[in-house]
Amino acid sequence: MDATSTIFEDNDRVRVTEWRFEPGEETGWHRHELDYTVVPISTGTLTIVDRSGTETLNHMSDGIPYFRYAGAEHNVINRSDSELAFIEIEII
Repeated sequence: MDATSTIFEDNDRVRVTEWRFEPGEETGWHRHELDYTVVPISTGTLTIVDRSGTETLNHMSDGIPYFRYAGAEHNVINRSDSELAFIEIEII
């Protein structure tokens, strides 16, 4: 099942998307074409799977942002028992 994305802003400078993951939901494979900042709106752990199959645990804390460069290609999965969510801010 796919995670739910809601775009709040999309203009010539920035795209702001909320991502919500119920237990078991995932983004599906995707590649980030832009640099981006993630602002968690819940605390928990998401599993990141890259194209080689390597899994990394991504621990998020509500309100503590982190930055990533363009080029990441992965699937993001919620393997926890509760809903997890974050705001993704892509820099155009």
